[in-house]
Amino acid sequence: MPARILLIEDDASLAGSLQKVLCSEGYAVEVCARGDDGLRRGLTEPCALVLTDLKLPGCDGLEVVSRLHAARPLLPILMMTAHGTTDIAIEATKRGAYDYLVKPFEAEQLLDLIASALEQSQALSEPVEMGPGWPARSAIVGNSRPMQEIYKQIGRVAATPVTVLIRGETGTGKELVARALCQHSDRAAKPFIAVNCAAIPETLLESELFGHERGAFTGAHTRRIGRFEQAAGGTLFLDEIGDLSPSTQSKLLRVLQERCIQRLGGDEVIQVDVRLLAATHRDLEAAIAEKEFREDLFYRLSVVTLRLPALRERAEDIPELVRFFVRRHAAELGVESPSIQADALAWLQTQPWPGNVRELENVVRQALLAARPFPVGVEHVQQASANSRRPAPAPAQSHAAYIADLLGRVQRGEEQDAFSRMVADLEPELYAQAIALAQGNQARAARWLGVTRLKMREKLTQYGLHPAQDKPPS
Repeated sequence: MPARILLIEDDASLAGSLQKVLCSEGYAVEVCARGDDGLRRGLTEPCALVLTDLKLPGCDGLEVVSRLHAARPLLPILMMTAHGTTDIAIEATKRGAYDYLVKPFEAEQLLDLIASALEQSQALSEPVEMGPGWPARSAIVGNSRPMQEIYKQIGRVAATPVTVLIRGETGTGKELVARALCQHSDRAAKPFIAVNCAAIPETLLESELFGHERGAFTGAHTRRIGRFEQAAGGTLFLDEIGDLSPSTQSKLLRVLQERCIQRLGGDEVIQVDVRLLAATHRDLEAAIAEKEFREDLFYRLSVVTLRLPALRERAEDIPELVRFFVRRHAAELGVESPSIQADALAWLQTQPWPGNVRELENVVRQALLAARPFPVGVEHVQQASANSRRPAPAPAQSHAAYIADLLGRVQRGEEQDAFSRMVADLEPELYAQAIALAQGNQARAARWLGVTRLKMREKLTQYGLHPAQDKPPS
């Protein structure tokens, strides 16, 4: 079913334009011209998201936000406001609005914000089941001894206010564990905000976390509420914490010590009540030794540490994981009564899975697609595994041809994420050529690529390209 959006806007022309844009993206849209009518429907009728103007007859958008959030705290609400009224919109954000848009805004900006809000809402509304049973779509699957220990640790620390550092290789399920910690805490009904620190440019990350005042930097046309303020009373999950810059590390340490923030360009000290969860796949101890990560921040973050096992360390969980993924994707792919043969399960248990659970899910989905409507056999999982580890394009293949082939595989359902696949295909060659051009000087190659020396060393070790020691600069 399409996500249902409640649009509260008294300008008939704007409401019609917004409805047309949203419907063209596959959303079901209900329009209300009055604030009191929209509030009543938001309280009594199901909807996935509310998009409301500030100035409305009946009651204004601020009251709509306050009362809807009080009654349905997990419902994402977006506020639209004209120039000159951003302070009120910021107040609405503090009262529970997911975010706000300043008129006039681009359709792409609105659609991106709606997609982000709905994704977060779905993550909050889906319980993360643990251990056997897993009736929900989101689950931490596995009954092995290492996973039993993880479940016990989650149970012991979820209800406490302590900061938790979740460690593990990429694809082991760190965000699922963070969500489980939130859902089993006394902050479960409050916001859960996830931020991937590695996915946001360093120049924008501080603004994303702490917010900024108007005029704080070029392009800061309005005040912005950061993620710490948006997560007030709830949980903030910082993924890939090891990629923070020294400046952001210092500011984060202050938040943990003093429980307050300052927006960029502002003097106001703002108290924040947020439980912080962090995750990383990096060797933070090595980063500390390299002076790339603050030791005092490390100890603040790791009051409790959960170490997630790699999939190769719990191979006995693979059959259960495979059956879970088969059920998850069967309806999506139109496969009735899906099954997988015993020899296919046995073969999957012998693989190293460098991408862990995430890679296993991708292989299962591809194999299910290739086998339908027949049982998944060993030949299907072997071919899907080979596709998931497809080498970089040959030098003779043009970029255009490679991209056309990649997008074709996505269109046919053989791949799920074109960007991630492109990175996986091309990154080894990028690091290989950079270290060769730098004649083995890791510091120089890291500088050319715009990464830290620690990340350079990690990637070279990951791809087996170079020993872990640095050569002296020439």
